[in-house]
Amino acid sequence: MSQEHPTALLQIDGKSIELPVLTGTDGQKAVDVSKLYDEHKIVTYDPSLGSTSVCQSAITYVDGDNGILRYRGIPIEQFDRPSPNFIEVAWLLIFGALPTQDERDEFRARMTKHQLLHESLREQFGNVPPGSPPMAILSAMFSQLACYYEKFLPLGDEELFVEAATRIISKARTIAAYAYRRSQGLPFMYPDPALRFCGNFLHLMFSLPYKQYIIGQEIEDAMNLVLILHADHEQNCSTSTVRIVGSAQANLFASCASGVSALWGPLHGGANVEVMKMLEAIYNGGMTPEDCLKAAKDKQNPFKLFGFGHRIYKNYDPRAKILQTAAEKVFSQQKTEDPLLDIARKLEELALKDPYFVDRKLYPNVDFYSGILLRAIGIPTNMFTVIFALGRLPGWIAQWKEQHDNLNQRICRPRQLYMGEMEANYVPIEDRE
Repeated sequence: MSQEHPTALLQIDGKSIELPVLTGTDGQKAVDVSKLYDEHKIVTYDPSLGSTSVCQSAITYVDGDNGILRYRGIPIEQFDRPSPNFIEVAWLLIFGALPTQDERDEFRARMTKHQLLHESLREQFGNVPPGSPPMAILSAMFSQLACYYEKFLPLGDEELFVEAATRIISKARTIAAYAYRRSQGLPFMYPDPALRFCGNFLHLMFSLPYKQYIIGQEIEDAMNLVLILHADHEQNCSTSTVRIVGSAQANLFASCASGVSALWGPLHGGANVEVMKMLEAIYNGGMTPEDCLKAAKDKQNPFKLFGFGHRIYKNYDPRAKILQTAAEKVFSQQKTEDPLLDIARKLEELALKDPYFVDRKLYPNVDFYSGILLRAIGIPTNMFTVIFALGRLPGWIAQWKEQHDNLNQRICRPRQLYMGEMEANYVPIEDRE
């Protein structure tokens, strides 16, 4: 076997097939089966794609065994700094490098310019039933953006892409806030151009015509941090959905709308909602954290312990550590207490000492503390997944762009292993038993 061009040997039905082996930057080996079907009519079987690399990417690196997350090579911990800046991270993910001062200022100015919704689109909220799920509104409005900005739909033009990306990120916060206001029967506020991205979002959420919401710096910083920590996370369900839809040459608006729909699922973006429901149930039901862990270890007990363990991380989720510290800071500065935070602290303390959880590498994940922090900021539970979507938008856009910049990209078309009846005859209805 050549060391310069390593191969893997597949033996099947008495035939030997050499397959190229690729090596990632981190040393990860990947057997290239991209031509296996075309050349040998053989498919691989990997339900949920847990052992399959569907693309090559240079955006986000995750090492779940060691609890590492990096954006374009930068450790996630380095973004936890005074005045964290979501817009700077968005530029980094989409364009591949930290922005210069001029690039960041121009990007921010574009965001401010495009934060308003077309009045006809804004009026569409009046047709949405009160109490509608905010994620449903977000997905629908993303699709409608394509009706108002058709000139940005063609692919391949860099300037058009920048304009489309800026519009969807900027308008998403306005759409998200309006979805919340509609559910509460509150009047819509117009964006304030004097405010930065996260401050403006909180203004749109909580200001009233006669009472401006005053954003404390610690709250604005915490909001930036939440969005930054959710900005991208490799090939998760929603990101893979954006790539699959984008592979059909679908425009950016349609592709991101599909990502919102995928994120809506409780096993993906809705996980922190389940954590909050669990903590509230513990508090209201009189269970102790000790009772909780005992129930979680009992296979006969239907109780589920949310917020522990992760499909990728087999170590402490680095995002959870940052969010825990941020939550403690916000509560300390606001001089308030939350019994749910106390329950969460105790659950974590006990789980990290319990061999059952330690041996199974069930550590707190990002969802365990993100809901508590959002609650401290004042975000209602039904908006948690929407906040996730706002944060994840730059990642979706970066992944969409990376895919479209690849000239060899083909439409995604997975294979299946057919297990049904090979041939059957149509039976007239009068002859069916």
